[in-house]
Amino acid sequence: MLVKVFGSAVFGVEATTITVEVNIDKGVGYHLVGLPDNAIKESSYRIAAALKNNGYQLPGKKITINMAPADLRKEGSAYDLTLAIGILAASAQIKADEVGDYLIMGELSLDGGLQPIKGALSIAIKAKEEGFKGFFLPIQNVKEAAIVAGLDVYGIENVTQVIDFFEGKSTIQPTLIDTREEFYKTLDFPEFDFSDVKGQESIKRCMEIAAAGGHNIILIGPPGSGKTMLAKRLPSILPPMTLHEALETTKIHSVAGKVKDSGLMNQRPFRSPHHTASSVSLVGGGSYPQPGEISLAHNGVLFLDELPEFKREVLEVMRQPLEDREVTISRAKFTITYPSSFMLVASMNPSPSGYFNDPDAPQSSSPHEMQRYLGKISGPLLDRIDIHIEVTPVPFDKLTETRKGESSVEIRKRVTAAREIQTIRFAGFDTIHYNAQMSSKQIREYCALDETSLQLLKTAMERLNLSARAFDRILKVARTIADLEAAEIVVSNHIAEAIQYRSLDREGWLG
Repeated sequence: MLVKVFGSAVFGVEATTITVEVNIDKGVGYHLVGLPDNAIKESSYRIAAALKNNGYQLPGKKITINMAPADLRKEGSAYDLTLAIGILAASAQIKADEVGDYLIMGELSLDGGLQPIKGALSIAIKAKEEGFKGFFLPIQNVKEAAIVAGLDVYGIENVTQVIDFFEGKSTIQPTLIDTREEFYKTLDFPEFDFSDVKGQESIKRCMEIAAAGGHNIILIGPPGSGKTMLAKRLPSILPPMTLHEALETTKIHSVAGKVKDSGLMNQRPFRSPHHTASSVSLVGGGSYPQPGEISLAHNGVLFLDELPEFKREVLEVMRQPLEDREVTISRAKFTITYPSSFMLVASMNPSPSGYFNDPDAPQSSSPHEMQRYLGKISGPLLDRIDIHIEVTPVPFDKLTETRKGESSVEIRKRVTAAREIQTIRFAGFDTIHYNAQMSSKQIREYCALDETSLQLLKTAMERLNLSARAFDRILKVARTIADLEAAEIVVSNHIAEAIQYRSLDREGWLG
C-alpha cells in the first residue's frame, strides 16, 4: 500500500514542503531515498523502538520511503514522526484517510516521546500557505507555531496522541494564541536601565542619537569607563518592535532553535559574541547553513566588545552585510539569504595597555604598539560606523551621587518620536525606514545644507582628511540630531555636533 504524508525542510528562513511517500510491498528491507542525511537514515532505529514501546511495530516487509523532491538535501531528526505515521498508515495499522491533510514533524525518543525541532514558525507559515488542515509538532514548539493564525496547531507529547487522533479514539485541542496580546506584553521596566548609569551624559546623548537614527556606534575608552554597561542598555531605548519586526525576528531565532517558551519575541535581541568567534559563527553558514550572530541580532543590537581583538578576516566579512542589511551564503547547489539589519555597537580600548595620553596611567604603549593595535581595524569598516565617541572614566563625585539619571523609558519617548518623523519621511520607500539606511540620493534630498553649514563641513573634511563615505555619515547623523529636535532642515549646529562624533578620524588616533 502507498501512503503520502507531509513534512517540511527549512532553507534559510523559509520552509519547503516535503512529500514523504511510503510504500510497503512483498519482500524484506528498509530503503530510504531522496537525499536524507545520517540523522534521517538512523531514524529507523528510533522509530522501531518507539513503535514497539507503544504497542505497534515495523512491518516485516519491504518498506520503501521516498522524500520528494528527491534532489533536495534533507537533514535533521525532525522527520521521525512523519516517517513513523507514514509507515503505520501504509501498513494499515492506523487509518490513512486523513494523514495527508496534516503536516507532521517531530523527533522521536525511544519511548515515543517527542523532542523539540527547529524552524517551527517558518514551517507553520508554509503549512498555512499550502492549505493544510493542521500541524502536529512537539509541545515544546507549539507556542511559536501557534503565532500563525488560521492554522490548527497541535502540541504533541507522545506518538500515541497522533495515532489516537487519526484513529478517532481521542481529540486534541489546537493551541490558540492571541498574537497581538502576546506582542503587547512589552516590558516598560527593562532589566538594564540608563537610570543606573552615573555621569556619562555626553555618551548617553550619543546613544540616544544612535538609537534615533539606527546608527552604528563605536565606544573608545580605558578599562572600567562603562563601555559595556552603556552598550547593554542600548536596547532599552530603542523603539518597541512592530508586529512585523517581531515575527521576522522570531522566525530567525526559530530556525536557529533559540526561541524561548514565550513564543513571539517582543524584545529587541542583544547579541554579544566573544572575540574568538569565527567568521562562520558571525555571518552564518556551515555545511548545513545556519543563521549567524548578525542575523540573530536582526532588528536589534550586535555588540562587539574589544573590537581589535577579533580576527581581522572575521571583521572584514561584516562589511557587506553592514551595507546591504542582509547576508547571502552561496554553496555549489544552493544560495541562502538571511536578513541582518542590526545596529552595530563596538567597544575598544584606545591602546593595548588600555590607556592613551593619560599622564596617570600605570603603563603606556609605544607609538609602534598603538599603530599595530589600531591597524587591526580596517578603514573601510570604520567608515561604516557612523558615530565614534570617546568614553572617559567617571569621576568619584559622580559615582557617589545618589540622584538617579534619566530613565530609559523617558529617553525612548524622544527616540520613538524621532523615528516616527523618519517613518513618515520614508513612507514611499520599501527598504528605508530610518536615517542610517539612506542612500546618497536620499541624503542629497533630505540633508540639504545652507552656505554656513556647507563651509563648516568643507573645513572639517579638509582638516580631518575624511572619505566620501564619512561625509555621508556626518550628514546622516546631523539629520538624526535635527529629527530629535523636530527641526525641518539641517543647520550648522547639527553639523557641528555630528562632526564631533568622528573621533577616530582625528589626528593622533590613526595618523
